[in-house]
Amino acid sequence: MQSLFHDAARLADSDAPMLLLGESGTGKELMARAVHAESPRRDGPFVAVNCASIPGELMESEFFGHVKGAFTGADESRQGLFQAARGGSLFLDEIGEMPIALQAKLLRALQEKSVRAVGAEREETVDVRIIAATHRHLEEEIEAGHFRSDLFYRLETFSLRIPPLREREGDIERLIPALIDKHAGQQGKHIQRIEPAALEALLGYTYPGNVRELENAIMRAVTLAEAGQLCHADLPQRIRDQGEAQRRHCREARVEGALANAAARANWPSLEEVEKRYIRKVLEATGGNKRRTAEVLGIARRTLYRRLEEE
Repeated sequence: MQSLFHDAARLADSDAPMLLLGESGTGKELMARAVHAESPRRDGPFVAVNCASIPGELMESEFFGHVKGAFTGADESRQGLFQAARGGSLFLDEIGEMPIALQAKLLRALQEKSVRAVGAEREETVDVRIIAATHRHLEEEIEAGHFRSDLFYRLETFSLRIPPLREREGDIERLIPALIDKHAGQQGKHIQRIEPAALEALLGYTYPGNVRELENAIMRAVTLAEAGQLCHADLPQRIRDQGEAQRRHCREARVEGALANAAARANWPSLEEVEKRYIRKVLEATGGNKRRTAEVLGIARRTLYRRLEEE
């Protein structure tokens, strides 16, 4: 991430188009805003738009504006996103969702630095830096005929890949307290401690939704937290479930390892003896909890009690 920030700072001085690659939730818009803030355009507007959220028939008008009477319902002239971002940066999130017909017009706008509003007779010059982002593999979209190769190469010259959170494990433990402080401050709360089980669950989760998912989980937990403590029960169910599954897997792995070592040191035991050893090891691994031991073994508690009595 430090290398990524270093490269982003170096690219901030350029006016060339920029492409940010990464899964949803990795922070592509935050990176775009940071690049804008470090650029000579920092005093100009930063205009962000999600290309997937605009209906295809309205995209051209949204991007380039329209003049009065250009189409049914155009009761007055309206500037587009390019005009609104003049002198600043225009962030095109999910550019892979842009219709291919509009991609050609975007490419022309990048090359000519001018746009033509829908219904207008003349083009107007616009001074805008484009920062685009996508979670898609654009090379595959090109092969499928969904994305223009010339637009891709125009954008890809200055590209940055933002890695998913699962590749940045060291960042999670730094993000957790920062996000707790952020949302506690916004909610007027003072979180003094985090329950060890809650911290273990947050650190052990894989975060398919990346930083956005981590922040949403923290926001929920802070909202539910009481008495200045963030508890395991305050976390989303999916995070609690994954943590429990991981702990169960570790316990079972320790049991299997212990049995393998025992078998290597001893002569071939009987099947009955192996079963007794296995039950004792699982019982030991669960701290003597017979209910959990029966769950791990996949047997009823009555069956477990009978096996223990036989010893």
